[in-house]
Amino acid sequence: MKVGFIGMGSMAQAMIEGFLKSGALEGRDIYASGGNYERLEKNCRRFGCIPCRTNEDVIEHSDMVVISLKAAMVADVIRPLAKSLKGRIVVSIAAGYTFDTFRDILGTDVHYICTIPNTPVSVGEGITVCEDRHSLEEEEYEAFYTLFSAIGLVQPVETELVGTAGTVAGCGPAFASMFLEALGDAGVKYGLPRRTAYELAAQMLCGTGKLYTEKKQHPGEMKDAVCSPGGTTIRGVSALERAGFRDAVIRAVDEIEG
Repeated sequence: MKVGFIGMGSMAQAMIEGFLKSGALEGRDIYASGGNYERLEKNCRRFGCIPCRTNEDVIEHSDMVVISLKAAMVADVIRPLAKSLKGRIVVSIAAGYTFDTFRDILGTDVHYICTIPNTPVSVGEGITVCEDRHSLEEEEYEAFYTLFSAIGLVQPVETELVGTAGTVAGCGPAFASMFLEALGDAGVKYGLPRRTAYELAAQMLCGTGKLYTEKKQHPGEMKDAVCSPGGTTIRGVSALERAGFRDAVIRAVDEIEG
């Protein structure tokens, strides 16, 4: 499969990195266009993919086209390309766009799906939230699902929940990074070298996440399994509760969703 990116910002680059690391694509399978051709060439050189001077060139060479533009640019850039996109699998990663908003831009002849990926796709451990309403044919959806599964979890959700799912998956890495940094700081406070503290905290987050995804234990049960009666961990949990840890996390999502 040949995959084209219209727009090559940070998220597009994270996806390309993930596709290459997973072996799902090779550099020669990827085409890209961007507003600044010099910068585009530099980025494409890093990945070994093919820069295109126009969006039309990207479409011409691609089986799947990823719309990876800033949301404010999507309508103006994509509407003139609607006829060219016919016959391609179109995947949007533009925030705030849904099946209905794209129908106004692309019409009914283009087959498309709206998604929200997160940055860990670059290491094959990401999440791609996708709207369960799309116009892809069965084999097209299978091609999309297979490719995007190479860089992490593909999670379909109902249209009205795409925003919330995108917040949890897309903003969550920032929250998790803050926790990783804070836990690392605590380790440094008590003598751990900073690099060691961050390595321990990062692997702990990876391992805990994998423990859930593989065993599907309730997070409360996972927490209880570490908290021995009268032990050290339950004292730490108590301190987090006094500091309003859970409430702070929920308020962070409230701030975004509200």
